Amino acid sequence: MARTTRNPLTAVFGRYAHGATITVAEQVTPTMRRLRLEADQPVTFPCTPGQHIRIQLTDPLSVAGILRPAETLRTYTIWELGPDRRAIELRVHLYPGDGIGLRWARAARAGDRVTFWWAQGHFFTHPAPYHVFVGEETASAAFGPMIRALDASAEVYGVLESESPEHDLPMPGNRPLRRVHRHGRPAASSQVLLAAVADLDLPDDAGAAYVAGEARTCQLVRDLLVRERGWPRTSVKVKPFWAPGKRGLH
Repeated sequence: MARTTRNPLTAVFGRYAHGATITVAEQVTPTMRRLRLEADQPVTFPCTPGQHIRIQLTDPLSVAGILRPAETLRTYTIWELGPDRRAIELRVHLYPGDGIGLRWARAARAGDRVTFWWAQGHFFTHPAPYHVFVGEETASAAFGPMIRALDASAEVYGVLESESPEHDLPMPGNRPLRRVHRHGRPAASSQVLLAAVADLDLPDDAGAAYVAGEARTCQLVRDLLVRERGWPRTSVKVKPFWAPGKRGLH
């Protein structure tokens, strides 16, 4: 009789580490992949829209994992968790680079086995008079579930940047988010996104802002809201997903 090989980490940390099979791997935009994981059993961890799971790319107990622990896990925001709590949808942006997370996302195919670790993170919405979402392609993957979870009566503003219209990730619901495009200009320290945020027609009082994507751009947007709009710093949540030349952020 064939024996089933179990991941030793799953055996030890079964509550936190789960096995799954990729059932769908397809392009949503030229640089965005849809990956659907089917967990071996319903996941029991709590999950707030905007949180991420960690995909195990290298066995932490292997020689490579011990020598390079930073190259073991990569984080991906949960786009949607199915009602059966087994189907987990991801949207993964394939930005230029050659990190281990990018290599995995590009090569992932239906039938591949993965181990993922339970949801984490503090980047999610909270009660506010209105909500502002600002970011580029990597941020869109987090904003989708956050916007979907808002009440239909919630007041929403924001700017989503991408390279060109064909790179726009569709957002759930009918929300008036402005779309802007770089057309070859840099996503790092993006002046395109910054100018669009400066042009937003927002209510006089501060709401809650969620700013994600490239680290320096996030800082510029936060500074604009705080210094020029007079927002309290605590009203702006920032989540840097990547920075030029820095590995491991996303």
